[in-house]
Amino acid sequence: MRIKAGFEVIYDCPEPVPMLLTLSVHASRRDDLETPDWLRTDPVVDVRQYLDGFGNIVSRILAPAGRITLSGDFIIRDTGLVDDYAPDAIQIAAHNLPDEALVYLLGSRYCETDRLSDLAWSLFGHTPLGWARVQAICDYVHNHIRFDYQQARPTKGAFEAYEERQGVCRDYAHLAIAFCRCMNIPARYCTGYLPDIGVPAVEVMDFAAWMEVWLGDRWYTFDARNNVPRTGRILIARGRDATDVAIANTFGQAWLAGFTVVAKEMAA
Repeated sequence: MRIKAGFEVIYDCPEPVPMLLTLSVHASRRDDLETPDWLRTDPVVDVRQYLDGFGNIVSRILAPAGRITLSGDFIIRDTGLVDDYAPDAIQIAAHNLPDEALVYLLGSRYCETDRLSDLAWSLFGHTPLGWARVQAICDYVHNHIRFDYQQARPTKGAFEAYEERQGVCRDYAHLAIAFCRCMNIPARYCTGYLPDIGVPAVEVMDFAAWMEVWLGDRWYTFDARNNVPRTGRILIARGRDATDVAIANTFGQAWLAGFTVVAKEMAA
């Protein structure tokens, strides 16, 4: 299948502001692009890109004083397959995990394992190891949190999401990730496009958040927000939590004035 996706983000800046932008399709999906995935700026400014420590493509700009519009769109090929399902995938003991997975066992800014460990063991300590345990965590988080855009805020972590029982996709992901890490399952935060393919369409689209967990010898996708296998995920970035994959880090005052995300399957 072919998917068309893109975004427009508008900022008002009272003075020039350096920005780091994580808005490009992840390097692992670049070969699937049919059209270029370029970051456009209006007014035109220099854009320099680099790979961060998690393998994400980050763009550096100096936004001028006034209004700046950031945009991009592309067409990408996708297999059309739903997320992998591997109920026999096993949990690997912490001392046998690959080195690169260990960082995803640790607590992080939005995934406070120290505050959630006792709760996690009381909820999931009796569940079977491996895939079934991760699914039990996703089931719990999916049912525990009520989705509500009005309850989104950039400072909310997994513990607050648990206590408040409401939030957006990043809150579902943070809580599920924190629970997995408490249970010695490496889990990392993912953000990207998730088109409404095979499911009822939502009125307003946003970038989506989900997680990947290490079972057996690879990473698997889990999505506590939707909690069903989905088609057409387009990865932008991975990291420990939302801190590592923020669409924009601004080093000065910049007020968000507009935000639009689109992702849809193209006609054959």
